[in-house]
Amino acid sequence: MNRLIVVTGGTKGIGRAIVEAFMKKGYDAVVCARSESDLHRLQQEMTVLLADSAENSEALPQLFTKAVDVAKRAELDDFIRFIQALDRPVDVLVNNAGVFLPGQIHNEAEGVFETQMETNVHSVYHLTRGLLGGMMEQRRGHIFMLGSTASIIAYPNGGSYCISKFALMGMTKVLREEMKPHGVKVTILLPGATYTDSWAASDLPESRFMKPQDIAEVVWTASHLSAGAVVEEILLRPQLGDI
Repeated sequence: MNRLIVVTGGTKGIGRAIVEAFMKKGYDAVVCARSESDLHRLQQEMTVLLADSAENSEALPQLFTKAVDVAKRAELDDFIRFIQALDRPVDVLVNNAGVFLPGQIHNEAEGVFETQMETNVHSVYHLTRGLLGGMMEQRRGHIFMLGSTASIIAYPNGGSYCISKFALMGMTKVLREEMKPHGVKVTILLPGATYTDSWAASDLPESRFMKPQDIAEVVWTASHLSAGAVVEEILLRPQLGDI
């Protein structure tokens, strides 16, 4: 049976690149996103992509999808039940879904803090808790948190976003300590500017950014070290520096 990866927000950008990288290597994937149409498009595109891959010519990996707004606890709990109903161990969990709303603490709109904390922190906490039991029981698994350079460096227009990403760094450090005796690895990714839809409207050239595939390649490599090694933090920036 193929190994299984779970990716939140997996239809675009970094999440999509990670799904593609792992499925091309023979992993089955469970992917959630808010848009049903985006999930349907991903299913179609991955079917074509994998059919053309000689590496997977004998048995194509499976893609399981579910429309979920991770900021809504009821939908997130339903997603956990959806994964558990597969009755399979989760080998890799990528907490990728997130939202960025620029602003400053003293002037950002009411509700901006709650929105970013619910999406960037609360959802990660609850989904990880929901799947940890199986990983601990099998004494293996790897959890990736999608942090940011904003997890370690505050910037003036970061506001609640920086708060949420600093909180995610703290959660990762605590979870890493808790999981040491259980054989479960925990890694936080700290990427700088990566060329995704959020940057597509900027007037900067695409070459100034990292590619989502760069992040996916690092995740693949980090997840395939020996059992006795873990990369705790991965800081990535564009070659020419932050934007």
